[in-house]
Amino acid sequence: MALHMYNVRRIRGVIQNLKAVKRTFGTGPDPEKQVKQSAGSRVFSGIQPTGIPHLGNYLGAIKSWVTLQEQYSCVLYSIVDLHSITLPQDPAALRQNILDMTASLLACGIDPERSILFQQSQVSEHTELGWILGCFTSMPRLRHLPQWKMKSGKKNEGSVGLFTYPVLQSADILLYKSTHVPVGEDQVQHLELAQDTARIFNYKYGDFFPVPKPLLSETRKIKSLRDPTAKMSKSDPQKIASVNITDTPDDIILKFRKAMTDFTSEVTFDPDGRPGVSNMVAIHAAVSGMTVDEVVHQSEGLDTAQYKQVVADAVIQTFSPIREEVERLRADPGYLKEVLSQGAEKARELAIPVYRDVQRLIGFC
Repeated sequence: MALHMYNVRRIRGVIQNLKAVKRTFGTGPDPEKQVKQSAGSRVFSGIQPTGIPHLGNYLGAIKSWVTLQEQYSCVLYSIVDLHSITLPQDPAALRQNILDMTASLLACGIDPERSILFQQSQVSEHTELGWILGCFTSMPRLRHLPQWKMKSGKKNEGSVGLFTYPVLQSADILLYKSTHVPVGEDQVQHLELAQDTARIFNYKYGDFFPVPKPLLSETRKIKSLRDPTAKMSKSDPQKIASVNITDTPDDIILKFRKAMTDFTSEVTFDPDGRPGVSNMVAIHAAVSGMTVDEVVHQSEGLDTAQYKQVVADAVIQTFSPIREEVERLRADPGYLKEVLSQGAEKARELAIPVYRDVQRLIGFC
């Protein structure tokens, strides 16, 4: 019932936006202004520069990004520093976090020869297109998005940037005429805004923007090790609640040893009844490549204390080479800056023609 009501509200929002466009710009597209979509598929995704990623970031996004660069010929990954300043940032820390995230992505397997890895703020067309798309987006539509509801509080108090950043997110995607966007469950509604925005723009100006399709992560959302009802987060005050990709083997063992489970010793997968143990199973399956059923079958006869060690060992095996490569790359900030600079140049080569067409379509000289 809740999903039905959400869909009804979303459809009404789209209709409201379409009506506003019709009132402002007139009815229907001009056939002479139609622009063909570029051929082929194009993937875009972004990640905020929060420094060193944790296990949830790796399994929920980065691991699949590495796979996607093998499957698609044009893949863009952006470190979205413009989004990060919706919350206060220390300038020196932000600069370091951008480099740390770059090093982490490269160490995890993102190849700048097969993907375009760049810093969002180095391509000014993102913000310029964001302003244009904001003029096609209603305020009621933005108020319904989950991030605003969650971060603005009960009084709906927050910065204009926090309120409108989903529009910039739409611009990030549409600027490259992206056809596919890897997203987690909590980002689906923001992608729907990009889809709706593309439809609204196309209604006025013809078949210009592809309507991007979601690529949902196959990995279950990784939960906090200390509170398996909440997702793993860097902002968790309990440092042992999350595992960073640069944690030492001793740190990882300690964190999993103290992970919240229950008083039943058997290893089973029951997210509702046994969230803590089920989180262990989900992590084990994701890092090992096994299915949940295979993990449970393989763990027969182990109690939860023994199983925690098994999961910790599997994570250590995955992260040890990554940790070493991150440290090597962090020692060479000049190389990291060069990767981002070259990536921004490649991104601009794709973005500028699209933005110029948008300018022409809407009437800018």
